[in-house]
Amino acid sequence: MITSSQIRAARALLGIGQKELAELSDVSLPTIQRMEGSQGNVRSVVSSLSKVVDALERAGIELIGENTQSPSGGRGVRLKEPVRDLSA
Repeated sequence: MITSSQIRAARALLGIGQKELAELSDVSLPTIQRMEGSQGNVRSVVSSLSKVVDALERAGIELIGENTQSPSGGRGVRLKEPVRDLSA
């Protein structure tokens, strides 16, 4: 599974916008917007989700699941349990 936060973080690391991700993954811009607008795990048509994940991986992104090690090393980000509420 991939979360909406992972998609946004991946785009930020790549320095691309939603439109570029849509083009790289061959899905529509509204599909990317819906994926990123969801809460938690992205729920989408499996083929669309697979296209986005494949495009991110081809671009050099390694998606790290919760409690998963990153064996290939390299730089990246991981969201830990929040220390405090950032919305306040």
